[in-house]
Amino acid sequence: MPEDPIAHSELAALTRRFEEVAEKHDREFGIVKSDLTAVRLQVGNLDQKVEALGKKIDRNQAQIIELLTQFVGQRPDAG
Repeated sequence: MPEDPIAHSELAALTRRFEEVAEKHDREFGIVKSDLTAVRLQVGNLDQKVEALGKKIDRNQAQIIELLTQFVGQRPDAG
């Protein structure tokens, strides 16, 4: 049975289209993956900054409590 040139041509066209779409999806997936990696790094940096800020707030609160404790019992006119 001889090969059908029209079917062969259609198959080649479909294969090309499939490969083009696959390449496009691969590129887009790579971009999304890269963006996700960047977001993960930023979230990690934000976590570190939030943790540092929390520690600083705790230290400041401790200092405020210490200062207020020192003032308790002092007469307002003593100075």
